[in-house]
Amino acid sequence: MATPSPAPTPAAPLDEPAPGPSLAVGFTEPNPNLFAPDDVLAVPPEWARWRERVLSIKPALYRLVVEWNTLQPDPAVPAHLQAGDPGCMRDKQPCAFYAGLLDQLRALAARQREGSGAWQVLVVFTGTPAWAAVPPADCGDDVENGAPRHDALPAYRRLVRGVLDLAEQVGAELRYLSPWNEPNHPYALSPQRAACDAGAPSRAVAPYAALARALQAELRAGQQLVLGETAGLLEPTSRATSVPELIRRLPRALVCAAPVWSQHAYIGGTDPVAAVRAALDARRCPREHAIWITETGVGPAPGGFSLARGITSERQGCRLLHDRLRAWHRALDVTVAVQYTVREDDLFPTGLVTTDLSRARPALREWQAWGGRAAPDDPAPERAC
Repeated sequence: MATPSPAPTPAAPLDEPAPGPSLAVGFTEPNPNLFAPDDVLAVPPEWARWRERVLSIKPALYRLVVEWNTLQPDPAVPAHLQAGDPGCMRDKQPCAFYAGLLDQLRALAARQREGSGAWQVLVVFTGTPAWAAVPPADCGDDVENGAPRHDALPAYRRLVRGVLDLAEQVGAELRYLSPWNEPNHPYALSPQRAACDAGAPSRAVAPYAALARALQAELRAGQQLVLGETAGLLEPTSRATSVPELIRRLPRALVCAAPVWSQHAYIGGTDPVAAVRAALDARRCPREHAIWITETGVGPAPGGFSLARGITSERQGCRLLHDRLRAWHRALDVTVAVQYTVREDDLFPTGLVTTDLSRARPALREWQAWGGRAAPDDPAPERAC
């Protein structure tokens, strides 16, 4: 009989608005070769050379993205949570294999057992399999992720249950779960509008609420629902639902059931915190929401993917990142900021280490300077870039 894994060290929750200036930090990084200990993975040297620098960020929160369409392309076969991943960046080297969610969760469990009180986890689901999706046509755009059909929700619940079961088997604590990534964006959930008109009713609200309720029904003791994961769209468009619009139209009981609203906010775009705060306050929930910035990063990203078109150098971007982190540090309702990603996606260059793992961006030093801080009254670090 296998020996049960030791229970993770309890950590202070991150879902309470802070009594004083503070900001916990973390990152999204799918490949555990950049953070797993040696007894979990045999990490190749070109990956291991970055590991200590990544770990020096001391992530209070790790964001784990679960891609349903990748794990369950066939409805007749259960989601394969241990499916191997070559660990490349599409066709870009270097590669470092890992056994999918199994190795991600094993690495997280090992870090949680170190007793630092860090490495809390936010699980975010995304990616509708073709067999589970409504037709995704949305104003003529070539989008991939139709909203999950109502009759696919039992399969979604089985996916959630499988992830939670696997985490328990390896001893990883999953405290926070969010139903869908960027539910207000047509590339993640479509169609967004009843017609190609910014004034047309949003068709994203009902399927997102259904996913949230399905996830809520699977939560276990000590786990919290996190709503949002919204793209930073503050005004409605013919192709997308604005964040205030989504908050306003979701059922109040659902909005008030979540202690956290998670928001994406890349450097170079408008800081969405004030608009999110106003929309949440208008719902008059008994408890004030904490706001988490669960995707942020900086880089001269392509205009089609980012609002960062005015950023022309790495150091300029790093200085802007520092200023924005300081602003979130001062905002008592913003308690977490999460870098996206560590290894850079060459099509979305906001990472901390180049795609080929040859060098670090200046922003890595900035995140290291923040170093997982979560305690109220900690002074913000000096700019590191």
